Amino acid sequence: MTADQVEGNGVRVRLGGREMSLAISDEQAVRLRALVDRVAREPFTKRVWAELAYFVVGGALTAVGLAFVAWTMVAGIVLAITFVGLAVLVLSLRSARGLGGLFRRMARSWLGEPVADPEPFASRPGFLGWLQSGLRDRVAWRSVAYLPLRAAWTFLGVFVALSLWWDAFACLLHPITNHDGSGLGVWGLPAAIFGGDHLNQPFGLVHGLAVFLLGVVFFFAAPWVTRGFVNVDRLLVRSLLGPDPVQVRVRQLEQTRTRTVDASAATLRRIERDLHDGTQAQLVALAMRLGMAKEKLEDPEHVDVEQVRALVDEAHRGAKEAIAELRDIARGIHPPALDVGLEGALATLAARSAVPTDLSISLDTRPTPAIEAIAYFCVAELLANVAQHAQASRASVSCSQQGTWLRLVVRDDGIGGAEPTMVGSSSSGLAGLTDRVKGVDGRLHLVSPVGGPTVVTVDLPLSA
Repeated sequence: MTADQVEGNGVRVRLGGREMSLAISDEQAVRLRALVDRVAREPFTKRVWAELAYFVVGGALTAVGLAFVAWTMVAGIVLAITFVGLAVLVLSLRSARGLGGLFRRMARSWLGEPVADPEPFASRPGFLGWLQSGLRDRVAWRSVAYLPLRAAWTFLGVFVALSLWWDAFACLLHPITNHDGSGLGVWGLPAAIFGGDHLNQPFGLVHGLAVFLLGVVFFFAAPWVTRGFVNVDRLLVRSLLGPDPVQVRVRQLEQTRTRTVDASAATLRRIERDLHDGTQAQLVALAMRLGMAKEKLEDPEHVDVEQVRALVDEAHRGAKEAIAELRDIARGIHPPALDVGLEGALATLAARSAVPTDLSISLDTRPTPAIEAIAYFCVAELLANVAQHAQASRASVSCSQQGTWLRLVVRDDGIGGAEPTMVGSSSSGLAGLTDRVKGVDGRLHLVSPVGGPTVVTVDLPLSA
């Protein structure tokens, strides 16, 4: 069987004198060519050799570090009846933490793994406080757990990944070194097939060529096997050497609480300023006009009816303006449209939008009032951004329930290029929405390539 031609729309194969055509689509042909090109280029990329160096150097450091930490921990446990043993044990833990930091830096610089540093070691005052803090250091204990796991995985990788590299180069250099194949392969597979007496047979040249071709196969397969072992180590680094998930969660909650408190304080200041500078001034003017009208009416014989009517008219207009301002302020606290439910409130927003907006709602359970308010303000802000910045001709709002979550999707056909930091300040715009959503453990995802479309997805729990 021979392949005569490979085209974008098929492969011609000659089988036993008969020609057959295997049709594949253009998309499949493009993917196949891309896969073949990637496999052919992979051994010559910087990433492959960085991963191999990381695996070899990291494995050696793991062996040395595990031996040191194990020896010092055993010594500390044996001497634990004295403070000297506890001090040795704490020093062992501190060494494990330092090794964990070294492995994190190696993963960042050699693998490009964005693993963050955990909380720094915080010691309590005094020698006893230092001992207590060291023995309770969760980061250090997780680093200790990383060392034996990494050592076992590296030991397995030596027999699989590194042996594959060894076999690849041994087979490739076989025509030059004329090696008998006895040292090829951990399991001796290349040696059993191509080594030994085969090379002295009449077909020794054929067997030598077969060894070389097997080396080519190993050479292009070794990077992927090594990457599999390195990717497992990536998981170990992230889970054991990265920040403690509990501490990360606490830190996120603290940051979210701080932003929520700041946003609430800013909202209260805005309401106070609006009431003081706007509504209060209107009410003071209203009281003054009514007082002047009252003074005019105290002398019935000299009443100027037109002047009194003008004062009353001005007071009436002032009262209506004050009522309108109070409505605007109250609407910023709790939209009246939410009194009839989220469906009606979103329908009102879509109808009032300056850009024609399609609305799709599918809810089985009504969210709590706090979630409804956040969903309302998110859609209101996003539609306002569409009208002001997107240059869109049409928008759509989708609200659906997915289990215990509420998903909002706002899409427009505008120019795109939106970023969370481009609109508004830290308490408004997309950045403000992100903080508002994270305050209830929600998520906001923005996709806005230049040229559009812009899609903003907001996931909120049904209750908070």
